[in-house]
Amino acid sequence: RLLQAAHEKHPSHGYHRLAHDVFLKTGWVFSHNLAHKCCKAAGIRSKARKGRYKRPGEESILFPNQVRGHWNAAAPLQLVVSDMTTLKVGTTYWEWTILLDTFNNEILAHSVTSQRGSNKPYYHCLEQLKNMMDKREEQTSQVVFHTDQGAVYSSRAFCQAHHNYNILRSMSRGGTPTDNPIMEALNGWIKEELYLDFDLAHANNVPALLDNYVRFFNSDRPAAALGYKSPVQYRSERGFL
Repeated sequence: RLLQAAHEKHPSHGYHRLAHDVFLKTGWVFSHNLAHKCCKAAGIRSKARKGRYKRPGEESILFPNQVRGHWNAAAPLQLVVSDMTTLKVGTTYWEWTILLDTFNNEILAHSVTSQRGSNKPYYHCLEQLKNMMDKREEQTSQVVFHTDQGAVYSSRAFCQAHHNYNILRSMSRGGTPTDNPIMEALNGWIKEELYLDFDLAHANNVPALLDNYVRFFNSDRPAAALGYKSPVQYRSERGFL
């Protein structure tokens, strides 16, 4: 019954997250194996969709892949990733650009627009990254900035917008989401969570809802990859303000 109640509140969650939801509510600790068996017996399944394998594409001639599967950043602003995803609300398509720090999966910047094909959200997120680098006096090492080969990321104007900053660009192979797994996975399940748990489809103010969600995501949402701590909690507990 507890798992069913947690599923009704968060239909995007799998049995691992449901087990943690029950723990937060009751303090009960039980194994993921037991949670899986209970969910299977009760017919509880996440409503999130599953992705499919795609063959890798060609290396970018502008910026080679500097990451190559090494995603273990030791500190904030060492390795950041960015991507754009489309959200449909009513008859309107919103384009949402996100900048993520792979150290603690914290959303550093985000920007959304209902103007199809606009490059403004990309530049807004880049400006936020540059501002963070300006404020961090001890920021002496390069920031690896990994993206796909999208038109804006590959444009000369976008490259010139950060040429005075210690940013090392890195790009995924064409049509190869596995070269940016953190961002691609986020784009998948974050939309499921927004639609299923936050009723994005019926939002009257999409930018405000996304602002609230990002605050929840960074400060309150426990992440399994971080030992069920929020990104902000994980960062602060390791001595990074």
